Amino acid sequence: MHDGAATPPAAPASPAATPERGLPLILPLAAVRAGDVQVAGGKGANLGELIGAGFPVPPGFVVTTAAYRGHAAAAGLDPNRAAVDPDGARALLGSAPLEPAAAHAIAAALADLGPEGTPVAVRSSATAEDLPGAAFAGQQDTYLDVSGAGPVIDAVRRCWASLWTDRAVDYRRRQGIPPDEVAIAVVVQEMVPAEAAGVLFTANPLTGRRAELVVDAAPGLGEAVVSGAVTPEHLVLGRDGAVRSRTPQHDGAPRVLGDTPAAQLAALAVRAEHHFSMLAGEERPQDIEWALSDGRISLVQARPMTALPLEPPELGLVQRTVGPFFLEMFTVRPYPLDVTGWLGPGVVRMLDIMAGSVGVRFPPLAELVRERDGVPLQLVPPRPRPSLLTIGAPLSIARRVRSFATRRWSEDPLFAEFEDAVAALDAEDIAALSWPELVRRIDRCNDAMVPLGKVRARYLPASFVPFVPLRLMLAVLRLGRLASPLVAGGRTRTRDGNDALEVLAAVVGADPPLARAACQHDAAGFLDAVTTRPEFGAFAARLGVFLAEYGHRESVSIVMATAPTWRDDPTPVAALLKSLAATPAAARRNPSAAALAELLAHPLLRSPGAAAAARRIVEACRRGLAFREDTHFHITRIMPPLRATFLELGGRLVAAGALTSPEDVFHLRLEELRALADPAVMDDGAAARVRDLADRRARLRHEYAGVPMLDPALFVRRRGGRDIGDALLTGTPASGGIAEGPVRVVLGPEGFASLRAGDVLVCPNTNPSWTPLFARAAAVVVDTGGLGSHAAIVAREYGVPAVMATGSGTTLLTDGQRVRVDGRRGRVDPAGPAQPLLPG
Repeated sequence: MHDGAATPPAAPASPAATPERGLPLILPLAAVRAGDVQVAGGKGANLGELIGAGFPVPPGFVVTTAAYRGHAAAAGLDPNRAAVDPDGARALLGSAPLEPAAAHAIAAALADLGPEGTPVAVRSSATAEDLPGAAFAGQQDTYLDVSGAGPVIDAVRRCWASLWTDRAVDYRRRQGIPPDEVAIAVVVQEMVPAEAAGVLFTANPLTGRRAELVVDAAPGLGEAVVSGAVTPEHLVLGRDGAVRSRTPQHDGAPRVLGDTPAAQLAALAVRAEHHFSMLAGEERPQDIEWALSDGRISLVQARPMTALPLEPPELGLVQRTVGPFFLEMFTVRPYPLDVTGWLGPGVVRMLDIMAGSVGVRFPPLAELVRERDGVPLQLVPPRPRPSLLTIGAPLSIARRVRSFATRRWSEDPLFAEFEDAVAALDAEDIAALSWPELVRRIDRCNDAMVPLGKVRARYLPASFVPFVPLRLMLAVLRLGRLASPLVAGGRTRTRDGNDALEVLAAVVGADPPLARAACQHDAAGFLDAVTTRPEFGAFAARLGVFLAEYGHRESVSIVMATAPTWRDDPTPVAALLKSLAATPAAARRNPSAAALAELLAHPLLRSPGAAAAARRIVEACRRGLAFREDTHFHITRIMPPLRATFLELGGRLVAAGALTSPEDVFHLRLEELRALADPAVMDDGAAARVRDLADRRARLRHEYAGVPMLDPALFVRRRGGRDIGDALLTGTPASGGIAEGPVRVVLGPEGFASLRAGDVLVCPNTNPSWTPLFARAAAVVVDTGGLGSHAAIVAREYGVPAVMATGSGTTLLTDGQRVRVDGRRGRVDPAGPAQPLLPG
């Protein structure tokens, strides 16, 4: 059976310390309760709690942590040294003889359990396992079907030693559990002669649906299921025990778990979940191990499910439509301070201004982001609600189209107001601000967004309206396929930044010492060489000019103000320069110019007047697209001063002993920062409460690190009835054309330097900082996003085939695998090997 763990408990005494006086070496399982984790470990405490609540649990006893600590102290184990040398720790614990008192106590408890030779299970039960937060599944050892005092004592000692397996030490390190804050008990239970056994989850672990109980079952002992040694029978049950679906072990395999025991198991599992939830005062779905013998179910383990997604939201048509665009912004989980200090008062406030301009109410932040203990766990795509004012929206839009032309948006006094506010924030000495002034600076950063939100509300209608005559014109001319490439050729600030990067990359490629440094070092090493070596001073100055102009670009997402921008950490820029310099740009494809030439060549547009009208429509659409892209560019100028404010707040809390690092402030909410006294006068109690809060949220965030904010599968385009043949992947067609090449999976900016010209870029999502890679990629395949996502727009601008919303491209495709990307049909197929160039 697998062993687990979770939120680190309060620190016990060091295993090397003198064992606690008065604590028993052995306790009957029936005497243990959920609060006895420090004595019985997580597994023992949960089993004892089940027995006390009347559940069918095999009888047994616990060799307590006091026995382990006594053994470890006698062996001279130092936990901090053991974490560095786990092999030595295991050898030390395994070779030291058991103290006579402990050996006698185990033998006596074994005799009380049953006649000599009664088979038992000997199972590790660490103090940091089977609790909310992390499972520790399989990190410590279990021994089944053990008989006799000598073998049981030996198994106990091996369980103790397994506290220091390499996997357990590494797991605790990643969970942030100090070596001296863990001990281990051992559960000894009567073996159940199982006809079948397995695991049950009281909620679907993949989707989070609470109405589904998910069961894996196999003949014999459940260890085979837990270890993955067999393919189990898979069942989905309703909470009433009814079998909703069953997948056999293999074709023709007999049923493992019949309807009657399945219903019995479901009833016990629902009861256990209810019991532990009542005990905790909050919902606690359970991961339960069970065994079937003589028609009766026994429970042999129960622990809280970890990293369980929230119940998936029921999405309406509008939410399904806009969902991919929002999902693209939330592929990384924001911090509590992102949500309360930027997303709500900044981004959502701007969206509310824009929606309100047409009489629509944008949903409040609480409806967009579902949280637990202040940590954002789930995104719910917005469902804007019309109001009575929406009736007047057409007149309002018409008035704004007449009054606010996108060609003049940057001359608007509101934009000048925004520019002045940003300049004031950039010039401010934040170290000189008092604590209240520093907290209010967060509000000032968000207030600076308001004029830009009003600019967007004024000019957005004029940016969209020209697309109506464009679509009509192309429909009449039967050239609808030209719509995307026609409008993708406008000049934008993002494109200016990409061109500036190409210029810098050309300098690197033309300068042999710089080119060698780029080739010899990784991105961080190249950046260090550029900024420290005197001979690269001129290039460093040019890089500084670039960062001053474009360094505010977001590196992760516009909703993540806590993430470093290019200016904060130029390593992604260095990675881009390495990639661009290694493969000089070929003549850039210009699908927009080609599309415009094809449009104007149509017989109905050959007259000067008709051609001029067509050009005006296309140019108006391009200006509209550029307006939306450029205002996004300017929105991100708020992020560096805002992040600097966060870090200054965090630094002052570090100085007060309330946080370990300045970045830990990201785990706090804005209203919590407002409520804090100046750290300069903070007492130890207040500092400890802040530290504990940040630590608790950090653990919860870590627990959910692998769980998406919203399941991308909800938006993966299904092709009902279409023959996909031997396609490796299908998704949303986003940019036409066909290209072949080797796959290059790039998960984030740290992988930018790995892309080479002709590679197929496969990534989870993109933002504007990725766009220089599109000049080198043969094609683009993205896990999320839709036709209007950043990656799709840029791919069309560069004439690169693109497939969006594949859902799993980054996991199914591997580096070097040759694929054929059909951007028009939304397919990724296997491709043959690269053909060598023929001589001559």
